[in-house]
Amino acid sequence: AGAPIRWVLVTHTHPDHSPAAMPLAAATGAELLGRPAPGGDHQDASFHPHRVLEDDDVLSADEFELRAVHTPGHASNHLCYLHAATMQLFTGDHVIDGSTVVIDPPDGNMRDYLDSLRKIRALRCASLAPGHGDVIGDPDRVIDWTIAHRLAREQKVISALAGHPRATAGELVQHVYTDVDTSLFGLAERSLLAHLLKLEQDGAAGRDGDRWTGRLTNGQ
Repeated sequence: AGAPIRWVLVTHTHPDHSPAAMPLAAATGAELLGRPAPGGDHQDASFHPHRVLEDDDVLSADEFELRAVHTPGHASNHLCYLHAATMQLFTGDHVIDGSTVVIDPPDGNMRDYLDSLRKIRALRCASLAPGHGDVIGDPDRVIDWTIAHRLAREQKVISALAGHPRATAGELVQHVYTDVDTSLFGLAERSLLAHLLKLEQDGAAGRDGDRWTGRLTNGQ
């Protein structure tokens, strides 16, 4: 690097993102920054940051300034990092191009995810650098597509509930994810559950045990 490495920044603690961070920090003497792992499966419980970053915290170096942006949804502890001079946002798993990420409850939250997408759109970034895939040069297109895709999927959930009341999430997958290969239904069911939980928060769905039924809203 031509100089001592000061920081190792972590976006979130899913096992494909954070496990190498602590050994890297130890090997370089860098400060490890991020947010602690929440409880539950599919989290890197070994991750312990030296410093916990909050929304809007700023890291200043001679060459650049980075601002932490808390973006819960895919993970409750998810952070993006905004490079102030170029307005490039390092998005981790919050936004990727050409696909959507799984929202896996209870740590994943669909309402938080949509709110966080709108939050980063308001930043007016020049580009997005995701943790998977290429740099995105037209952020509004990808963010708008992701929001529209999730809302369209929500409408399919509502329609499936109307046609199949008292169904489980597993039973609803085939009706909601008709465009997805059946080998991916296990992952799709997790995001479907996240949609159902959002609809429950919105008053548009209810459950009895693990069986879900739609509720009419807005006088419909």
